[in-house]
Amino acid sequence: MSGQKRQHQRVSPTPVLAPGSMLERLRLLRANVSTEGHAILAASSALGPEAVTAAELTAECDGCIVVTGVGKAGLVGQKLVATLASTGSPAHFLHPSEAVHGDLGRVRKCDLVWAISNSGRSEEVVRIAPHLRANSSGLISITSDHDNPLAVAADCSVAIGKHDEACPNGLAPTASTAVMMAVGDGIAMLASQMRSFTAQDFARYHPGGALGRKLIDVDQVMRPLSVCRLASSDVSIRSAMVAASQSGRRTGAVMLLDQQGKLAGLFTDSDLARLLEARQETALDASIASRMTREPATAVSGTLLQDAMALMSQRRISELPVVNAEAEPVGLLDITDLVSLTEARRGPATVPFGPVDERSP
Repeated sequence: MSGQKRQHQRVSPTPVLAPGSMLERLRLLRANVSTEGHAILAASSALGPEAVTAAELTAECDGCIVVTGVGKAGLVGQKLVATLASTGSPAHFLHPSEAVHGDLGRVRKCDLVWAISNSGRSEEVVRIAPHLRANSSGLISITSDHDNPLAVAADCSVAIGKHDEACPNGLAPTASTAVMMAVGDGIAMLASQMRSFTAQDFARYHPGGALGRKLIDVDQVMRPLSVCRLASSDVSIRSAMVAASQSGRRTGAVMLLDQQGKLAGLFTDSDLARLLEARQETALDASIASRMTREPATAVSGTLLQDAMALMSQRRISELPVVNAEAEPVGLLDITDLVSLTEARRGPATVPFGPVDERSP
């Protein structure tokens, strides 16, 4: 009887105890992230010439990069589409299930296909691989190894290696998807470098958000010449201030021009304040050329705003003339405008550098 009872006893799975203390949970969290990090480093060391070939084919593609994958690999592929498209390689995602219902028509002879699958045996992707290769300029596979149907079907097979997942059950794609994304990003970045893709090119595709703010140029923010304070460098301080007050909007500095219309110097409100504080009113009738800052710091038209702001921070100045290639002024960056821009786009903020000295060194 006891034997019969033993035969009917059910074996329950061993319960997995959740970590109790904050310290233990933090240790496990760090271990999970570390697992993915080590997997990426291992994949990086193991990459071979095939990955370079993939980047070369991507850079040479005259059409679009069509990325396909299913499940987690498909989600990684959608992210890689965004990376490619924003770095000089037009791209779109093709869902393998939709592909067999007409979306194969999206693939043209000038296009290049990236097919992503960790195992290389995803039925939906393997099924359309011959069609993708036949209807495109080439098929690149990104899989764990070269010994799988998708890699065999590809023109270029990139192996990313097999990695232990960070999942405690070893099941949920974690390390493998992190490696897919890192390798895909790496290929896309190399292709971008081969295309000589610049920060200015990048800015064209990122007009908004934090990246857009970093990549706008000085011409979009500066006060145009029509509203700047201008005067000749041949007149007295008094005459220059009178002329400047009539020539444009109030700014913290007057740009002084030589006879050829080139920037000769800068005279700031702080320069004027120092004369008045020292009770040197008679100096107002002296030549402004004797008191102006000669060869002030400038930004050339087209300079990235972040570079111009870095220069202002380094020199601790609050006005920066913008000049063209002939050293003729075309506008002025004023710190008050930059503060307003920061507040409007990011909320309340302080000036990104310490106390300003309006005298250009």
